[in-house]
Amino acid sequence: MEALTSFSDASLHEIRRDLHAHAEAGWKEFRTTALLAAELEELGYEVHLGANAVDPSERMGVPSDDEVAAARERALNEGTPAAYVERMDDITGAVAIKRFGDGPTIGVRTDIDALERQEAMDDDHRPAREGFASVHPGEMHACGHDAHATIGLGVARTFAQEGFDGTLKLFFQPAEEGGRGGKPMSESGHLDDLDHLLAVHVGLDEPIGTVVSSYDAPLANAKVDVTFSGEPAHAGGEPNAGRNALQAAAAAIGNLYGIARHGDGRTRINVGRVSADNAQNVICEEATMRVEVRGSTHDLNEYMLGRAREVIDGAATMHDVDYGTELYGKTTTFENDESVIERVEAAAEATDAVDEVIRTEFGGSEDASYLIRRVQESGGTATYLGIGASNPSGHHTAYFDIDETAIDIGVDVITEAIRRLNPSSSVD
Repeated sequence: MEALTSFSDASLHEIRRDLHAHAEAGWKEFRTTALLAAELEELGYEVHLGANAVDPSERMGVPSDDEVAAARERALNEGTPAAYVERMDDITGAVAIKRFGDGPTIGVRTDIDALERQEAMDDDHRPAREGFASVHPGEMHACGHDAHATIGLGVARTFAQEGFDGTLKLFFQPAEEGGRGGKPMSESGHLDDLDHLLAVHVGLDEPIGTVVSSYDAPLANAKVDVTFSGEPAHAGGEPNAGRNALQAAAAAIGNLYGIARHGDGRTRINVGRVSADNAQNVICEEATMRVEVRGSTHDLNEYMLGRAREVIDGAATMHDVDYGTELYGKTTTFENDESVIERVEAAAEATDAVDEVIRTEFGGSEDASYLIRRVQESGGTATYLGIGASNPSGHHTAYFDIDETAIDIGVDVITEAIRRLNPSSSVD
């Protein structure tokens, strides 16, 4: 499909397909951020970008300078407004604010990043068949964040036309995948005055017409990049002269999976990535891996993270190599507020396209947790809600897609919930 250079005259479904076709992974969402910001300002919103939208010092898992520069240049080559890219100063994501009245300040959090994976390109996959599959190799909207960003823009459009008695803040969060962008956006200061926050996700294997008013019990999560550094030597001629980084990594992997699970709740561990670019006849001098831990509470997650670091240290000591670790991403846990859940349920029940309203557990992790916790710590309330989308393939798969009716339902439910969160509203 032909790339849009402006969203202002496009329908929400056209915008979703454009975002899908131009997927941008975390901290690389220059085009996505710029085109959203441009229309939001046209609608009369005050838009914050770059260090005014996230706390740069809290960012995790940021790509290399060369990768960021390449993503920025790609966005400009695709017709992205240069003025908005310059305002970002290499930091993606946006916060849009508009005061309509004296009522409560209500936030909506959506995420905007894609995954680093290749999209299916055969006719069994609708985006490929209908011409809106990702044109960026190795980047794909395989989790619905293209729809999330579009829903956020749809909410902005609705209230720009109709207004409500209050202030609306829209959070277009970068780098959700890996849990890298939620904490820096939560530390931006923009959440501290929120009375209520709605965070949204589409799909999650629920059918179109189903609304989840509350996803409960997410797992806290931490992802750690590990580098083992040894000493190379010829594996045949003088194996005793080397210090084997790959052997240390192998020892760590086995022992990481051997960490005792905790009796107080759910705990998880996984080694998802291992790399050692090395010849077969050389003692390996460097090996890297990415480890993730999870826990049903903050303390259980910290238990797993602490034990993982001890295992890594022990493997390095055992094989006489050096090592370094860097936190790639992290999430925490949260509990949704009953008062907001009930408003979402009432809004969903008042929406004609909704067939069922449910509450359910969330099996994964979500860095909206930091935004929700920040609002609650400041005296506000929040919920994490879902919009069924009849996804034909699972999240993070090459064939992921959604029924785009979910976008319209999401906008309708969220706008109605915002109206009902206003204590002066006549709707109840």
